[in-house]
Amino acid sequence: MGPAELLRKSLLTLADSGRVRDIVERAPVSRSVVKRYVPGAYAADVVTAVADLGANGRAATIDYLGEYTTDVEQAEATTQAYLDLLRLLADEGLTSEGRAEVSVKLSAIGQSLPADGPAIALENARTICSAALAAGTTVTLDMEDHTTTDATLEALQALRADFSFVGVAIQAYLHRTEGDCRDLATDGSRVRLCKGAYAEPESVAYQDADDVAKSYVRCLKVLLAGPGYPMIATHDPRLVEIAAALTRHHGRPTDSYEFQMLYGVRPEEQRRIADRGNQMRVYVPYGEEWYGYLMRRMAERPANAFLFARSLISRN
Repeated sequence: MGPAELLRKSLLTLADSGRVRDIVERAPVSRSVVKRYVPGAYAADVVTAVADLGANGRAATIDYLGEYTTDVEQAEATTQAYLDLLRLLADEGLTSEGRAEVSVKLSAIGQSLPADGPAIALENARTICSAALAAGTTVTLDMEDHTTTDATLEALQALRADFSFVGVAIQAYLHRTEGDCRDLATDGSRVRLCKGAYAEPESVAYQDADDVAKSYVRCLKVLLAGPGYPMIATHDPRLVEIAAALTRHHGRPTDSYEFQMLYGVRPEEQRRIADRGNQMRVYVPYGEEWYGYLMRRMAERPANAFLFARSLISRN
């Protein structure tokens, strides 16, 4: 195992460590550094960030942080947070033509609840989709660890029966994903392809970074050859250029796909992609539950971990 892979696995372990989270959250400089990647705890914070992105030609997808909710009241509160956010975005004129949409983790709105969890999450997702429709925008279902993949895709199918605009994220590091791409690359579909950011066993996921990148390219070829709307979510410079070449090869108009990157990561490259005429959407998280999200993002691209550490040291 190389140093980068060892760091990745360590960060994924730390994402679930309550003790380490307490230490990081108490560090005096943590909040100011985290703000680079998470614009704030409240809807007003994220609306300001989204408006700034829009002024620079970038769209946004917004995630209210939190997952694996095991409390019905919390699932309802998270659903309400999305409704309030969509109303605020619409009032500020940020949702037209889907320029600002929302990303939803089903586990945050009830999927992990005992017994009726999937049904509760689906009903809450329908409520969010109805609000998105009223606001004139779209919804993307985030993908979580591999044990939820089938349930998430089943929810997607159920939601698209009434809300054809609903998209889904899929993860290239899973062995199954190329097959899922073939199923999802249909007319009207919206599919976000990312590498993946959870600690998964070898039995279901590629462990080597090169193998993950190769899988990403294979999956991307399937999506770009189909009639759907691929959302190319990567910060890897090699994959960005490969994706650009593949879109030209398939003769894809620039409004038939988009690039996506995370808030605070490679912002100069985000602007470059937008300035050359491509659709560029930024994944913007907000809320108090930032720790697990941040650790997984660090693991997804270990260079971010070094940047975060340098930021902590320099500000301290």
